[in-house]
Amino acid sequence: MSSSLQGPPGGYGSHARSAQNARGALKIPLPVFAHPCESDAVNQDWEDRVAGAWASFDDYAEEGAADFRAVIDTLVAELPDDSPLGPFEQACAWDSTGHSDNAVPLYREALARGLTGYKGRRAKIQMSSSLRNIGLAEEGVKLLTPELDAPSDELDDAVRATLALCLSSLGRDREGLSLVLGALAPHLPRYQRSMANYARELLEPGD
Repeated sequence: MSSSLQGPPGGYGSHARSAQNARGALKIPLPVFAHPCESDAVNQDWEDRVAGAWASFDDYAEEGAADFRAVIDTLVAELPDDSPLGPFEQACAWDSTGHSDNAVPLYREALARGLTGYKGRRAKIQMSSSLRNIGLAEEGVKLLTPELDAPSDELDDAVRATLALCLSSLGRDREGLSLVLGALAPHLPRYQRSMANYARELLEPGD
């Protein structure tokens, strides 16, 4: 199974685990930028059941991945036919079980249906990662680059990290490193200004 950005929301905290050290039996990498696949409030009961489904992700063995996706499909069936949340939830489920190829068209559908705001940004991040996984990193760069100028939120670093990976896949490592250094600099206890300057210098012509 391929790596993806979306992972199950254990306790709803972001976390990273590998196939070797996961508590559950699904043998897939779950990177650090994974966020819970929660949906806009339809009603509290539905929200609670969505949360419960993702909380149970680790209970499914690898061969039970289809069963987990079926649980998500059942919940999605309760949404209006044109809801962007349906394909978004399903894309997350495919991504979380290592199928970037199946997740990409569902992310496209969710965005085409008007998924915006925080979840829309998450969809773009996760879709870009999945595009990279299936050899379409250039499309991932085009999708994520506008997010560099989007209103700031807690996903800013995830945007830059994912974009850096896409750039690296295209052989544009200096641009990717500049993004990562620029994202890292504000979090450092010292050398913030130096690292920010180094990040800019990596993009200077003839350097």
